[in-house]
Amino acid sequence: MLSPLILQQRSDLLQAVRNFFLSRSYVEVDTPIRQPVLIPEAEIIPVPSGDWFLQTSPELCMKRLLAGGCRKIFQICHCFRQGEKGRLHSEEFTMLEWYHAGWSYIELMQECEELVVAVTSTLALAGSIQQQDEPGILLRSGGFISLAPPWQRLRVEEAFQQFCGVAAKNAVEQDVFDQLLVDKIEPYLGRYKPTFLYDYPVPLASLAKQKPTDPEVAERFELYIDGIELANGFSELTDVQVQRWRFCKELAKIEGTRRAQRMPEKFLEALSGMPECAGIAFGLDRLLLVLAGREKLNEIVSFDEYDL
Repeated sequence: MLSPLILQQRSDLLQAVRNFFLSRSYVEVDTPIRQPVLIPEAEIIPVPSGDWFLQTSPELCMKRLLAGGCRKIFQICHCFRQGEKGRLHSEEFTMLEWYHAGWSYIELMQECEELVVAVTSTLALAGSIQQQDEPGILLRSGGFISLAPPWQRLRVEEAFQQFCGVAAKNAVEQDVFDQLLVDKIEPYLGRYKPTFLYDYPVPLASLAKQKPTDPEVAERFELYIDGIELANGFSELTDVQVQRWRFCKELAKIEGTRRAQRMPEKFLEALSGMPECAGIAFGLDRLLLVLAGREKLNEIVSFDEYDL
């Protein structure tokens, strides 16, 4: 159970996030947590709720709202993923997700940067040292991390060449991409300044648009601070046929695992009416952990599984 101090810091963070988006004319939305069908993702195991599922992300419903005419929306909600337990993982966690019509992942990276700087400037957290001449300096176990923009932007291919000496494409083909990313690359990302790792191989971005100038990569990025992944964003794929084909590949991977999932037909039907846009999922529990100078998620959530 959290102390009153951390509970106050958590409350302040949630209010600061809401104020940031409301000040930019975003609409806060509230979508169902329990759903009959989810976006098929082979690497994510959903939590069953009767014959339905608890959401792994509000993405499916939020994109349907975009197709219905919304332009700028955000949501703070609880999400659920089976088997995710550890220092930085929990089966239930707090997600911030937002979408902006007419944008690509380039503008979204910029707004993500602005969000963290704005939120940090309004909070008094143990892990954040505020200075008048800079937006903020975080004191983490590895040293000082400056939040002063611009933040580092590093292509996935550059990261694999620099830290692993192999091409990202080859890592995907040899099925060692995730292992190399976690073991060899992530510990060095965001050590002195937050880092956007961007332009992922297309097979690792099933919901993202291909980059026109380099069709082997997708317009996807992840944000890292002190080696911790905080956010996953991309230019949204709006081609229904391509999306259906990618979902078929995900469902083929899931088949035989006793995880009954099916094609999200209502989502695909709505996708044809969705505007060009960019969207991002941001882990608020991890953000609080980083800003408050903590090391484990159970230090910044109201109750963990061992308290219940």
